[in-house]
Amino acid sequence: MRTITVECESCVMRDTDACGDCVVTFLVDRDPDDAVVIDAEEARAMRMLERAGLLPSLRFREQAG
Repeated sequence: MRTITVECESCVMRDTDACGDCVVTFLVDRDPDDAVVIDAEEARAMRMLERAGLLPSLRFREQAG
């Protein structure tokens, strides 16, 4: 099973206007440097909610190496 670790520190969208409606911010009230780990089942549920217009799109894109 593949998991995605979303970490603000490695996101290319960090400190842009996109942070305001980021799905990570939407889901949890947390310190911006804490990672959120989403498993495959949770990612599938989030995609379904996104398609229904209930969640914003995940904008996380990991910085190149």
